[in-house]
Amino acid sequence: MKSEYQALLATLREDETTVIDTWLDEAQVSEPGARRAAHAEAADILAQLRDGLQADGDPSRFEAPAWAGLRETLGALSKTRAAKGQTAAETSLFVLALKKPLFAAIQKRLAADPVAMAASLWALSTTVDKLAQNTVATYQQAREEIIRRQQEELLELSTPVVKLWEGVLAVPMIGVLDSSRTQMVMEALLQRIVETGSELAIIDITGVPTVDTLVAQHLLKTVTAIRLMGADCIISGIRPQIAQTIVHLGIDLQGVRTKATLADALALALQQTGWRVSRDN
Repeated sequence: MKSEYQALLATLREDETTVIDTWLDEAQVSEPGARRAAHAEAADILAQLRDGLQADGDPSRFEAPAWAGLRETLGALSKTRAAKGQTAAETSLFVLALKKPLFAAIQKRLAADPVAMAASLWALSTTVDKLAQNTVATYQQAREEIIRRQQEELLELSTPVVKLWEGVLAVPMIGVLDSSRTQMVMEALLQRIVETGSELAIIDITGVPTVDTLVAQHLLKTVTAIRLMGADCIISGIRPQIAQTIVHLGIDLQGVRTKATLADALALALQQTGWRVSRDN
């Protein structure tokens, strides 16, 4: 171990309780429940830092296997706080608050040797900075994962496959239709066609704000995939504005049956599948 880390290791071995209490005070964690949770997090970080110093002795080699435990602990801290809605800055400041108690402990321990004290304090500062940087990077990854998962869940919720009638499915589209969403709709619809043995699917685009060449291509791909599964397809929700846009763009929907409303599409679907609905007078 490098000599500048010896005082830090000794402090972690002998003064852990004092360091944690001062750390939480510096981080302004006072509410009893939050303090208990933060105390457990702090104790785990110090334990992993101590183990890393004992095994490797050089925090500058932070990607080495000896520091895997500390990296995992910091990663868990970042993910937990990201899930609670805390910012990357708040998580980083919590880790940086560790400097003050460790500075005080090392200054007291090396008061008689100013040269060794200066080297140890610099080593401590760079080490804690590295821990804080790691939490920021991990926090960002955690937030991106949460956002990605939420986007997928929203897409699934916004593109449900509904069984309207025996042998008739419908997908009400709402919002912008892009490549990734088209793929999700196609997969969900084809899977439901297989599960239900449906003969006909209605794609309702009443909630799609605009239809351009790209959107039309996505719709045509979905229609083609449905037909390859042995089913047929009707596109409903063709409003006057959308009809004019399709004509102006020269988009060819020949061979694809369209209806102005979902009700009209359902009536056509029932007629095609041999159902007749009558009303008692």
